[in-house]
Amino acid sequence: MLSPKFLLHVCCIGCGAYVLELLKGDYEMTLYFYNPNIEPRAEYDKRLQEAAKVAAQFGIELIEEEYDNERWHKLVRSHEQDPERGERCRICYRMRLEKTAQYASEHGFNIFTTTLTISPHKDAEAINAIGLELGKKYGVEFLARDFKKQDGFKKTCELSRDLNLYRQEYCGCGDSLKNMMARKK
Repeated sequence: MLSPKFLLHVCCIGCGAYVLELLKGDYEMTLYFYNPNIEPRAEYDKRLQEAAKVAAQFGIELIEEEYDNERWHKLVRSHEQDPERGERCRICYRMRLEKTAQYASEHGFNIFTTTLTISPHKDAEAINAIGLELGKKYGVEFLARDFKKQDGFKKTCELSRDLNLYRQEYCGCGDSLKNMMARKK
């Protein structure tokens, strides 16, 4: 019997490796890298390289979507001061999940989800609600999970250390980078 085709949106493989390991036994996995929010471009490239390294190590296909940072900036204009987990983040979740759901629908995937819920800084309830809504819209099942539960975040940190993966210090967008730098002062 064939395993269902599963599209896993990854923002950073340091968090994604654990989710991938958790799900890969039950599905035919493909990684999907769509993250036009990540700034600067060098950070985006570093995260993409790490995702490619893990994809090769696990023998899994990695799909890189277009880096459309301009689109992201248009969508979040006037939300630059929003706090982490605020409206800017919900706009960002929706943008990335919509592109993932659309790709899944157009390319014959049975199910999709995102690694975003592994982060203690992300609103898993909002992410899952958006994913379920978009799954219905595009006719693809969305796996609603809070991957940080049952020590998921701790396990992802341990696995990324074991695999010698880069772990970033901020969400990815320029606004979260500024917030992180301000906290360090």
